[in-house]
Amino acid sequence: MEKLIVSPSPHNENYTKTHHIMIEVIIALIPALIAGCIYFGLRALLVTGVCIVSCVVFEYICRKLMKRDNTIGDFSAVLTGLLLAMNLPVTIPLWMCVIGSFAAIVIVKQLFGGIGQNFANPAITARIIMMVSFPAAMTNWVYPFWYKETADAVSGATPLVLMGTTDEVSTLDLFLGKCGGCIGETCALALLIGGVYLMIRRLISPAAPLAFIGTLFILSANSAPLDQILSGGVFLGAFFMATDYATTPITTKGKIIFGIGCGIITFVIRNFGSYPEGVSFSILLMNILTPYIEQLTRTKIFGAKEAAKNEG
Repeated sequence: MEKLIVSPSPHNENYTKTHHIMIEVIIALIPALIAGCIYFGLRALLVTGVCIVSCVVFEYICRKLMKRDNTIGDFSAVLTGLLLAMNLPVTIPLWMCVIGSFAAIVIVKQLFGGIGQNFANPAITARIIMMVSFPAAMTNWVYPFWYKETADAVSGATPLVLMGTTDEVSTLDLFLGKCGGCIGETCALALLIGGVYLMIRRLISPAAPLAFIGTLFILSANSAPLDQILSGGVFLGAFFMATDYATTPITTKGKIIFGIGCGIITFVIRNFGSYPEGVSFSILLMNILTPYIEQLTRTKIFGAKEAAKNEG
């Protein structure tokens, strides 16, 4: 005779494993990686490989030294390395990739307890650390390697710097990624494909990405709003970093507030700050505010008020 088990809700459980989610996000980033290799050459693949291998090695060593169960099998370190590479220029020295990987895995992730315990997105934080530490290398943008027939690589400004000048990049080029920038952030089409894939698979909510992109679009109404959202790391940040489970709000209201905050901060930095790009800083700042956003938007427990009154 089978026992009747009485337990609290939820009764319909989702047994999706962490490594399944990580693999799905990695798959979603493949179009952006392919686009990066097409536009910037095979060195983009080398930079990506170094970042991924470094992140996995640092995670393995760190978990061993901390005498904790090793977590390299959940593919979170692989995803962190891939995201970090997507945020780097193709000309970045490989030893800097290793330093960035160390910052992402050891400092941001493992010192705070590992996956799910970090207060900020490891890849974003590592990019900011590298940007502050190695400003010249981190802003050495090149156009696609076939952009000029007379040179293997042509240095140039990002579309954000060129915006409003006679050398301004066309909206179509921005959408397809035919412009200077980081390996994985230039091709908005590839990032959009990856973002839609994650939404179809129900791994991310459209709330934060739409709020982020929509807010920046509205605020940039007087300065080519379409070019603003297609430039820089907006799509990469909106779909792949502003949706991180551990560092962004859980509730839909919280996600919307998070996205709006990212859009506002990005706009302010781009227009009034010393950096032409503000996506990384906006996501990091909103990561810090996530606990407060969750506290303000958390769902009220049904019957909690009545119980409190009855107790009084």
